[in-house]
Amino acid sequence: MKLSIPDADTLWDSLPSTRRHGLVLTVGPDHLDEMDHVNNTVYLVWCEEVARAHAERLGMGTGALRALGAVPVARQHVINYHRPALLGDRVRVRTALTVHAGLRSVRAYTVDRVNDGDPPGGGVRLAECQTEWVWVDPVTGRPRRAPAEVIDRFGFGVQKQRPQI
Repeated sequence: MKLSIPDADTLWDSLPSTRRHGLVLTVGPDHLDEMDHVNNTVYLVWCEEVARAHAERLGMGTGALRALGAVPVARQHVINYHRPALLGDRVRVRTALTVHAGLRSVRAYTVDRVNDGDPPGGGVRLAECQTEWVWVDPVTGRPRRAPAEVIDRFGFGVQKQRPQI
């Protein structure tokens, strides 16, 4: 599946709250690299952080998913960087579950600076990310479909699954 980053802002407004989550954080010294801006790997950490917070909010953290027999593992990350974040910046990281299809799910993320004086509502776009997740059995590591409870909890509605052959 070739990933292309959708217009995450349009998606955000059109999705139910069960499919989206956001957090605001402040850039600290430990986020910076030798260029004195947020290191590119930190953006990915923030994306995973907001995804985990989203799952926890819905009662679908790692422990709950293990108990249900399926956990997501990253297959591919795509990040487009637009502007750097600097020490002290307030950063809003949002995620939206955009696709669920069988063994795979896709999350879109936006990372915006939301300092005082930035454009109201949207802030300044720093980066966009998309991650393709594959559902696997936590014991065997083999791919498997997400359980109906997981699909429902994340706002996709209970979907009928085809019998596995």
